[in-house]
Amino acid sequence: MAIDLLNTGTSGLLASQQQLATVGHNIANVNTDGYSRQSVEQNQALGNYHGNNLIGSGTYVQDISRVFNSFTYREQLITQNNASYSNKLSDQLDQLDATMSTYGTQISNSLDSFYSSLHSIAEQPDDVTLRSMALTQAESITVQVQDLQSNMTNLTKTANNELEQVADRISAISAEIGRLNVDISGMQAGNLSGEPNDLLDQRNRLLNELNDYVKVTTIEDPNGVMTVMIGEGQTLVAGTTALSMSVVAGDPDPQQTQLQMNSINSSYTLQGDTLGGSVAAVFDFRDNTLKQASADIDLLAMSITDTMNQAQSNGLDLNGLQGADIFADLNITSATLGRSLGHSDNTGTASLAVTITDMSMVTTDEYEVEYDGANYQLTNLTTGTTTVLGAAGAGPFAVPALGIEISEATLGANTGDKFLIRPTQNGGENFKVSLTDPEAIAASSPLQVTADENNVSAGSVTITSINNPVAAQTYASVTNAPLTVDVYESAPGVFDYRVYDGDNFPPLLANGSYGAGGSATVNLGDFEIEITGDLAGLGPNAREQFVIGDAFGAGNGNNMLAMADTQNQAVANGGTQTFAQVVASSVSTVGSEASLVENQALTADAMFEQAQSRHQAVSGVNLDEEAANMLKYQQAYQASAQIITVANTIFDTILSSVR
Repeated sequence: MAIDLLNTGTSGLLASQQQLATVGHNIANVNTDGYSRQSVEQNQALGNYHGNNLIGSGTYVQDISRVFNSFTYREQLITQNNASYSNKLSDQLDQLDATMSTYGTQISNSLDSFYSSLHSIAEQPDDVTLRSMALTQAESITVQVQDLQSNMTNLTKTANNELEQVADRISAISAEIGRLNVDISGMQAGNLSGEPNDLLDQRNRLLNELNDYVKVTTIEDPNGVMTVMIGEGQTLVAGTTALSMSVVAGDPDPQQTQLQMNSINSSYTLQGDTLGGSVAAVFDFRDNTLKQASADIDLLAMSITDTMNQAQSNGLDLNGLQGADIFADLNITSATLGRSLGHSDNTGTASLAVTITDMSMVTTDEYEVEYDGANYQLTNLTTGTTTVLGAAGAGPFAVPALGIEISEATLGANTGDKFLIRPTQNGGENFKVSLTDPEAIAASSPLQVTADENNVSAGSVTITSINNPVAAQTYASVTNAPLTVDVYESAPGVFDYRVYDGDNFPPLLANGSYGAGGSATVNLGDFEIEITGDLAGLGPNAREQFVIGDAFGAGNGNNMLAMADTQNQAVANGGTQTFAQVVASSVSTVGSEASLVENQALTADAMFEQAQSRHQAVSGVNLDEEAANMLKYQQAYQASAQIITVANTIFDTILSSVR
């Protein structure tokens, strides 16, 4: 009996010892990230027969298991991934918002200063100092636009570098999880009955880190081997086989780097914005908000260039010559070629060039051109609208509705070849002042329009463009008789016009009609006029008359006044915005998105903290509970030791009785 009692006491002592050791392990890891509280599963030992009675023989430790709830852990992973995405996107948007706000203010101020200098020149067109100041202000705009674009390019590079670092880290995590799967499988399949709790926690810590980067889902087999999938189900770890991730150049834009999954025998490109977590945030920021903001500034630069160069070409400089471009031409060869990017898997040798033909129709939309074996087809990637351009070799292909012309820089397209078309590509980078001589600013207009003093309507005739100012001036004054424009209401709501030489009527130089609220554009060779408004005189068929004549001299300042008026004209983004509105709209869009995502991040953080608390309530270490357990198992240990002492006393008594 003494021996049975000794064995019983020893079993209790050993069980209490393991209980105390586990409590100590829990307390020691109370601050260990990802540690799951461990619990000893203690069972009673089978009894032994003594005569007709079955007497208990103590206890034993069946297992030491993790206190782990897979449901609360899965909830924690989901909310963690959402919070990681929102916080990363918010951080990036805050950087862009600060950059856009700073440079947006500077560009707006420089535009105001530039237009102010144009007004000054209009008042004093012969002042070379004022002309020099205007060129300086123009240079200031280009520098600030280029600096802003440089900052956004750096943000793109930062995003690409981060993707490369994350790809390396994900590959390392994948390899480590694969190694742990091997270790866990070996221990589970061996003679050990208990789970490798600390290895399981270690693997979960890796999953937690991985889940920060990408959305994680897992499947675990009976041997504890885990298959890890990311994003929308792409396998990263298949049992004990770990795949790796790398960064590859974007296609067709090499600057939009992509992530690639690599196995021993194959590789494939991942769709970054579907991966979840901080990685998806980087892709969303780089490929959406940042790219759009950059395109907006490119569009602004190109709109300023086109508007100012066109206005400059309408006038005469101090030497009586047609105005030369103030800003570098939009359609230099490198710019036209840079607006088209061929896909890397194109099998032909063709390349495309994109020429801007009407900047007022150009937007930031992107397009794809595909050769189907018979024709090139243009698809708007925003709206999905498709336009047939024409057969290979039959170009150039004009697309007036988009303000562009597409031509084949080199021939040799094969069926299936594709090209990405970005009409505003590198607009900010190419934004430079090309005019250096202040006397070459075309402040004067060769022509002027004078309304007859008897006109009673609010309509007008304006000169919209001048192809050859010198020739136009000569044309209007060659007979010493200005051109005359008559407009009258021939029927209710129908306005007829006629243009003729004041000394030689007839014949008519042009005639036609337009409806109420409409307008008419008349091309007179070297210049073009627009007739607008309901030009009805008093009485039936009473005419309104305008005279187009020589403005006399290179110093009238009228063209500079027309150039200054473009400050308030909707000449950008498809003719819907002024320059200032483009800047304000772009800054406002980024700021609004930054504010929205910041609020989303706060909500996501709160959801994650709640899910984490629920999981910790199940799996985390509670020091109060562990302290109580320590006292309980300490007392049990002492009681078991006392049983051993009693058994030893009984055993000694028995030995003494037989001596």
